[in-house]
Amino acid sequence: MLNAAQQEAVETLSGPLLVLAGAGTGKTRVVTYRVARLIQSGIDPSRILAVTFTNKAAREMQERIGKKIGRSESGKKPEISTFHSLCVRILRRQIHHLGFPNQFSIYDRGDMESVARQILRDIRVSGGALTSGDFISRISTWKSHGVSADQAMDHLEDGRDYIIAVAYQRYQKALKTLGAVDFDDILLLTEDLFRGYPEVLVEEAGRFDHLLVDEYQDTNMSQYRIVKGLALPHRNLCVVGDDDQAIYGWRGAEVTHILNFQKDWPDAKVVRLEMNYRSTAPILAWANQVIQFNFNRHPKRLKTAAAGDPPHILQCKDGEEEAKTVVSQIRNRLDTTQRQPKDFAILFRTNEQPRAFEMELRKQKVPYVLVGGQSFFDRKEVKDIISYLKALLRPQDDVSLLRIVNTPSRGIGDASIRKITEHAVSEGKPIWEILVRDHDFMETLDSKSRESAARFCSMMRENSAKLRSGFSPENLEAFIQKIDYRKVIDKLYPDKEEQDTRWNSVGEVVSAASSYLNEHPNGSLSGFLDNTSLGGSDFASGEEKKLGQNAVALLTYHAAKGLEFKEVYMVGMEEGILPHRRSINAEGLDDVDEERRLCYVGITRAQNRLTLTMARTRLKWGKFRTTLPSRFLYEATGQTDNPRYDMIKNGEKFGSEKNSAGKNRKKE
Repeated sequence: MLNAAQQEAVETLSGPLLVLAGAGTGKTRVVTYRVARLIQSGIDPSRILAVTFTNKAAREMQERIGKKIGRSESGKKPEISTFHSLCVRILRRQIHHLGFPNQFSIYDRGDMESVARQILRDIRVSGGALTSGDFISRISTWKSHGVSADQAMDHLEDGRDYIIAVAYQRYQKALKTLGAVDFDDILLLTEDLFRGYPEVLVEEAGRFDHLLVDEYQDTNMSQYRIVKGLALPHRNLCVVGDDDQAIYGWRGAEVTHILNFQKDWPDAKVVRLEMNYRSTAPILAWANQVIQFNFNRHPKRLKTAAAGDPPHILQCKDGEEEAKTVVSQIRNRLDTTQRQPKDFAILFRTNEQPRAFEMELRKQKVPYVLVGGQSFFDRKEVKDIISYLKALLRPQDDVSLLRIVNTPSRGIGDASIRKITEHAVSEGKPIWEILVRDHDFMETLDSKSRESAARFCSMMRENSAKLRSGFSPENLEAFIQKIDYRKVIDKLYPDKEEQDTRWNSVGEVVSAASSYLNEHPNGSLSGFLDNTSLGGSDFASGEEKKLGQNAVALLTYHAAKGLEFKEVYMVGMEEGILPHRRSINAEGLDDVDEERRLCYVGITRAQNRLTLTMARTRLKWGKFRTTLPSRFLYEATGQTDNPRYDMIKNGEKFGSEKNSAGKNRKKE
């Protein structure tokens, strides 16, 4: 079942181990067999920790390992989770050391922006100077690089960063007052715990004897330090990854972690998986040729015994012709072969590229899905129900409470809510405390608002006790009926079909509770909220559902990582698109290297057929502008001795208005 390299990785059971797993080389199989082999060798399953990045990958690992090892007599099993799930469990046990309640709330993007808006108002920053969204994006970048609020002043890039750094400190204090953390804090606070409380690190590291990390090339600085801290006591650390597929530098991932693994662990063993079981030899030849131009990498070369046709390069007059030609080819393949729509993928680099392809796919009646739409968790009705549950669990969570206190309308008017909020801020107390304990203040409200607020508090107390002590789908559904949430949907959305769709989303929350309890029989309201905050397995990802349809997939290179398709079209293979304009204009080579890795990821998604397309001109701001072929086309085809390749690499301008130079390029 295993080739020689896979077998070597599986049988290396102790000490530091780096498994360099090229695209399509059976990485998941190796991880599964290695965990099973550890258990067969006598390791207590509960002393094994495997960590990955996505819920999908964690689920797949759990399922495969479960099938391989079966159910042990003791009922023990390995702990398999994402980094964020692991850290939430650690924080639930230990965060009180940092002054947070163990029942902290986890804020999503909307909650974060709500807090940020108040902070920016407090320091008198206008929306025109800095939006809450821009503020959150900037501090998220800092956090993903391990930069805390206290360190932000040392990482300023311009004058606006100074304002953000000041607001960052206030934002963190506000979260702590609210008993909340945001998604990025989950890692940073775990790191703070390990650094500030050595006894906590000893306790948490002592839970495991073996640590396995998947997709190690995607670790950011916080994840790297957390892994190192957990692994140092036993040194049984196995990391699996591929530096050639490190494409997340923009969100803090540092490819140097996998490149320097042997420096961190000098006695580490290295195993290279190079036998590819996905693509044909001609496709892999292009992948190997492209990626060899990245010099800062672990040397490896994918190989296969599978024969096939060479990839194609398709040059088109403009972007519209590119879309028509690609879709016509797909339509023809559907009509003349056994191919189905789900066998095809169109990969793009920038968000504006899909428009022309969507129009053409509709015109030629080819079913498709565009991966990257609104998240299930961003829908208003889902956020409302989740906010209710957060407030039931921890009513001091002002952000959640304010979202639902008058949803549906229950007679607590905006003026009263504003008055209550201002009083809570002036007193330095949570809004809930004002509602239930500050009777003198509540007497200052009009009788209707006062009575409505009293009924609301009574209802929340009653249902809080019910759902805390007996969290079940039935109790959750009864609660949703009790608050009459359907009234909100019917009022906001006059269209009957839209109403039904929105109401079905509410039903999906109840279904998720059922799935969660099936998987965690002793689960609680708190556990369910953690699961949903981390995009847990109980909500099938909208993107996964899309990709499960029998439709052509339109998706970015980042979204395509980990997937495979029988036929792949990589569109827009031009300088300024791939590699992206930002990387070309950057001072160092690292950014272009990451773009080259994106190209490599795109090529290795294809199983049987690969087509790379480019337009000779593109319409920008109403004018046709000539393009230059992507340098990666020259590299993939072994034409780097072409003088044009050197000109492009050395910065020949692209995007000029169409002129005589454009005519000459048509001959290429």
